[in-house]
Amino acid sequence: MQNHNLIPRTKSKKTMIVGRGGRRGKTSGRGGKGQTARAGNKRRPELRDFIKRIPKLRGRGISPLKSIGTKPFIISLQALDKIFKDGDVVSRETLIKIKGMTTFEGRTPQVKILGTGEITKKITVEGCQVSKSAKIKIEKAGGTVK
Repeated sequence: MQNHNLIPRTKSKKTMIVGRGGRRGKTSGRGGKGQTARAGNKRRPELRDFIKRIPKLRGRGISPLKSIGTKPFIISLQALDKIFKDGDVVSRETLIKIKGMTTFEGRTPQVKILGTGEITKKITVEGCQVSKSAKIKIEKAGGTVK
């Protein structure tokens, strides 16, 4: 090994040249005089304030990803088979009367009937959303969907 083959572990720092001919002399890269040349120059972008206020102005509350529409009350065919008798009419009003569901803030929510379970009784469904599998099972049992 010879002297010119040695490699230093740490590279030597270059000294910063300050002055008229240096890289960071006179104004130190801050331009001219005034507010922008001073220490602590952090002005808020005016547009940011408007952007931050938009979610509150829209009234979406805490989460902007939360759905605006209300979700329907879900009930299965298995539950309808237990609650209703043969030939009964299933609607939002009848479900509230027999306490199968409750009102939400004084309003009757939408109802969706899902096809989980089996149904053996003839029922008539009115004013409710019905899944495809539930409709097939209701009609197979002799009921109707309006």
